[in-house]
Amino acid sequence: MKSCLIVDDSKVIRMVARKILQELEFETEEAADGKIALDECKRKMPDAVLLDWNMPVMSGIEFLRELRALPNGKSPIVVFCTTENDIEHIQEAIEAGANEYIMKPFDSEIIQAKFAQVGLL
Repeated sequence: MKSCLIVDDSKVIRMVARKILQELEFETEEAADGKIALDECKRKMPDAVLLDWNMPVMSGIEFLRELRALPNGKSPIVVFCTTENDIEHIQEAIEAGANEYIMKPFDSEIIQAKFAQVGLL
């Protein structure tokens, strides 16, 4: 079973994402900010990360840069899931190592399509 770390400061978003990902047969872990997520990745590297941009303590983009610098940090598929949808943010995310980008709000079909595109399904 593949694992996905859901990183979002919104408990509701994490709950919705967890439900969708568990239906897609992913084992899920959750983190409320980038710092917690980074600690979780150091403990056990996930197969995928569903990542919010705007969070307290450590933003999604800061987390992504730190993740990619870790040993094995290049292995997880990272899908940004955010309201930041301008070309500058998308370009910055891709340059930092994101594999794909989803706009909020999202639904099961969107996650399924993006995860299939990046080879997770």
